[in-house]
Amino acid sequence: MIQTQSYLDVADNSGARKSMCIRVLGTGNHKYANTGDTIMAVVKEALPNMSLKRSEVVRVVAACTRKGIKRCNGMILGFDDNAAVVVNQEGNPRGTRIFGPVARELRESNFARIVSLAPEVLQEPKTKKIFDC
Repeated sequence: MIQTQSYLDVADNSGARKSMCIRVLGTGNHKYANTGDTIMAVVKEALPNMSLKRSEVVRVVAACTRKGIKRCNGMILGFDDNAAVVVNQEGNPRGTRIFGPVARELRESNFARIVSLAPEVLQEPKTKKIFDC
């Protein structure tokens, strides 16, 4: 769960290294963001000579959260840190590479481009499906 004032690592090569959540976007008054949600963030650390600068307000997608994601088969998927990917207004990533694994739930949130750029997508194990969701 990511809320206002939460720090996130940026998992792409857009130039930002750390960002801080300033608003959770969505319909209604959302307090928390989970994997696949869009948030507004401010860049806190950035690499020199890159397109994103420090104190720039950007739109990011939460790619990994420490809070576990519960899947239909009962498996809970959690990550070591909170990570985000910088996106533009249409939802396409601003960077050309994604670092680290991402959850499969990003594909269900219509961020298939991020999933295709990621080096590893955490899938369900190859077992017999018991639950229908």
